[in-house]
Amino acid sequence: MEVVHTPVLLKECLSYLSPAGEKFESDGLMIDSTLGEGGHSNAFLTEFPGLHIIGLDADKTIQARARERLAPFGDRMNFFNGWFNDFYENYDMSGRRPDIILFDLGISVYHYEKSGRGFSFRYDEELDMRLNTAEGESAADVVNTWKEKELADAIYLYSDEKYSRRIARAIVEARTGGKITSSKALAGIIYDCVPGDYRHGRIHPATRTFQALRIIVNSELTRLPKALHRAFNVLNDGGKMGVITFHSLEDKIVKNYFRNLGRKCVCPPQQAVCTCGGTPCAEVLTRKPVEPTDEEVKVNSPSRSAKLRVVRKIRDAGDERIAGVGIDGGNE
Repeated sequence: MEVVHTPVLLKECLSYLSPAGEKFESDGLMIDSTLGEGGHSNAFLTEFPGLHIIGLDADKTIQARARERLAPFGDRMNFFNGWFNDFYENYDMSGRRPDIILFDLGISVYHYEKSGRGFSFRYDEELDMRLNTAEGESAADVVNTWKEKELADAIYLYSDEKYSRRIARAIVEARTGGKITSSKALAGIIYDCVPGDYRHGRIHPATRTFQALRIIVNSELTRLPKALHRAFNVLNDGGKMGVITFHSLEDKIVKNYFRNLGRKCVCPPQQAVCTCGGTPCAEVLTRKPVEPTDEEVKVNSPSRSAKLRVVRKIRDAGDERIAGVGIDGGNE
């Protein structure tokens, strides 16, 4: 099969998430929370012959590609089709716990180039953007039904688009002449409504709006905080969890959660007496995020904004208030 997506920070993931000692010569379990085409899983299965992996993905189409690619590994590779937050919420804690958990929060190049769901404005495709097309609102539903203020606020919040209000107004005006159903049509509306100098900047003027719509329809940031917390508690003591992010809102959520795990006291600040035991839940292995080298960016441009953060688990985190980070990156 043709592999479209190149996994980011691959060497760094193998290094930071590698098992201690000889643990995986005979046995070990990893959960790849965002399987995609299986690039990270392929590398881990190759590097650690005793490792078994469960690969999660909400998109059954791309998971079918991963199944084909990873078939040579036989029963060392298993699959779950669904959202990672649902998987970890329903994990059987009486069974085997994973030694490694990886989240790669980027969208696969496959979705931009091959899915036909309007992730990219380079092609004239149906405006959908859902990873699981069987549930939720599509991007077309959002742009055709949301009120102008709702659109403007969401575009600004999820992408920091400075012309969000102008763009929302143009979308609402355009849809009076008929539904906006294609990625090209939406990109054209955005292009025409922004100032001339903005049209010819470093990125296409529709880039940030398309990012915001993708985040909205897949509930990317609302799923993340509790998924991180539940995944951490599923992890084996001594196990490692790594998260690759691609924009500042994701990274703030991960950074703050990992920082909370590394504190000696994780009780809420308003609580007068410590009841958590006074020991950290995790050792933070990346005080600063690991970023791609210049060489990686040259050969794989989507990696340029990637950041990897890793922790090693000491004990369960327990209270979900430790996961209480809002999408602005601050504590709730």
